[in-house]
Amino acid sequence: MTRELFDTAIVGGGAAGLSAALVLARSRRSVVILDGGAPRNAPAAHMHGFLSRDGFPPSRLLEIGREEIASYGARLVPQPVAAASGDAEAGFVLTTVEGEEIAARRIILATGVEDVLPAIPGAREAWGRFLLHCPYCHGYEVRDRPLAVFGGVPGAVKHALLLRQWSSDLTYLANGSLVEEADAQLLRARGIRIHEGRIVQLLLDGERFVGVRLESGEAVPVEAVFLRPESRPRTELVAALGGTVDAAGFAQLDASGRTSVPGVWVTGNLVDPRAQVITAAGHANAVAMDVNADLVEDDLRGELLASRRAESRTA
Repeated sequence: MTRELFDTAIVGGGAAGLSAALVLARSRRSVVILDGGAPRNAPAAHMHGFLSRDGFPPSRLLEIGREEIASYGARLVPQPVAAASGDAEAGFVLTTVEGEEIAARRIILATGVEDVLPAIPGAREAWGRFLLHCPYCHGYEVRDRPLAVFGGVPGAVKHALLLRQWSSDLTYLANGSLVEEADAQLLRARGIRIHEGRIVQLLLDGERFVGVRLESGEAVPVEAVFLRPESRPRTELVAALGGTVDAAGFAQLDASGRTSVPGVWVTGNLVDPRAQVITAAGHANAVAMDVNADLVEDDLRGELLASRRAESRTA
């Protein structure tokens, strides 16, 4: 039995993956999306900063996106990908966790990142609701409330200085780390309080967030905490195909999102972990155009070869 060959297989069905699929399907390419159904922003009830969809539930955006790509003939396979092999010349094969094999000429990886949360009680339950990462995504909704920034992680002080734009009642929780005097001066200049104690618990009372408990036993009453989490890229498939990744696990890319593996692109949060939904979707739109242009070149090479063979037969 001949296996169906898609022009492009997209791994990841979030906003980036769906955006790329829409552009390629409208370019009359055969497209398949493989998606494990675990979007990064699933804990959030609403998304913001997406023109015409501000405040929209992320799940509803994906539902509409799936309907749109289906209307152009794109196929959705609701399974994670377990393995990848092949190359641009012979074609790629993606194998799902259930053993289904998908063949494609090109691959776009929109698998995103995994946010690593602090190992303290309450963090997982609060994530996306009261433990937040992006001021541009969530800052307006908690404006002018007592807020805190989770310190002791890279970029935390800068995060606090930025967040001061949304609330004047702001506490920097050093979490047991040393706050350099230069940083302390910046925080004080912005009117940001500093608590040096180590964080041991995020305090939830049912559906309410009531504050942060420090190792001393003191409870700091705030209504939300902002954190810059470590983001681990899901680039296992890049590595499996022989691609280059850096020490942090991110793929080596050119300006268009192409990896070091010919025929394989990455997009969305796999390129920029801080990208909002609209940014990830926009990047994927451009990546899809580049993929289609690459497929046109590949089509042309085949057509020229076929034309020359035909000419040689009639000569």
